[in-house]
Amino acid sequence: MERYDVVALGEMLIDFTESGVSEQGNTLFEANPGGAPCNVLALLQKMGRRTAFIGKVGNDIFGRQLVAVGREAGIDMSGVTMDDGVRTTLAFVKTAPDGDRDFSFYRDPGADMMLTTDDVPEEMVKSARIFHFGTLSLTHEPVRSATVKAVALAREAGAVISFDPNLRPPLWRNLATAKTMIDWGLAQCDVVKIADNEVRFMTGLEDLEAGAEVLRERYPNIKLLNVTAGAEGSCAYYAGRRVSVPAYRLGGTIETTGAGDTFCGSVLHFVLERGLEGLADGELEQMLRFANAAAYLVTTKKGAIRAMPTREEVLAVMGR
Repeated sequence: MERYDVVALGEMLIDFTESGVSEQGNTLFEANPGGAPCNVLALLQKMGRRTAFIGKVGNDIFGRQLVAVGREAGIDMSGVTMDDGVRTTLAFVKTAPDGDRDFSFYRDPGADMMLTTDDVPEEMVKSARIFHFGTLSLTHEPVRSATVKAVALAREAGAVISFDPNLRPPLWRNLATAKTMIDWGLAQCDVVKIADNEVRFMTGLEDLEAGAEVLRERYPNIKLLNVTAGAEGSCAYYAGRRVSVPAYRLGGTIETTGAGDTFCGSVLHFVLERGLEGLADGELEQMLRFANAAAYLVTTKKGAIRAMPTREEVLAVMGR
């Protein structure tokens, strides 16, 4: 099997995003294809990378739509299993005036939770230069065991392990389990993208810099720790050093769905280009500037997979 630049495992779902009101005053929703791991891969495809997705969707209207959209984006979807008995996961997204979101999930069960260890295509995992996962595949069995198996296979094959905590409290039976599983994920990875609220959740500290230092000490396996703080920008922690870059505030933000995934995909694109050894502050600054610009562009459109920017569009924002 040919090598993939990035293989990701996890959820694919439909984000029903608010889209105005009808003539009768009813809220309208737009069915946007999404799911954090696939959003990451969609950005990487726009950067010319070779990617593959592993997951499970329902053999229903939405599942077939998601597979088609993934293929349209150029992602290898041969690692996707269709479930005849469980429906595709849905998320309804309410958007606040500042673009932030509140999620209502229809997922107990959802097809993405039903991925088993037997469903994991071992050769695909072993062929990855980078293996990426998040926590939605750690909330329940059997997908939790499938994730653990895939991470072990990828590490044995020498892949860089990438992790995004992507905390969604409504999907966990209790937050103590969420903390345990995020702890496990952080202990496995070489590269992490973690949001400000997740740093606070894992450390109990309000000060982000102090929280990041706790994470660096607690998880010495992490080579590149990236902390995102929405409109406040982002930071990279590497080899005892910290580099920060402000966010792009150019107006036009509609909603923030997929912004963190776009940032994450941009970081992985940089890692594929440059590796994880001997990174200079200037390189990390350029990485963050590119990732922030790409994330900004996604906030100016609805959804994620079909909203990913091209390299040229990102560079144009960076040049403003």
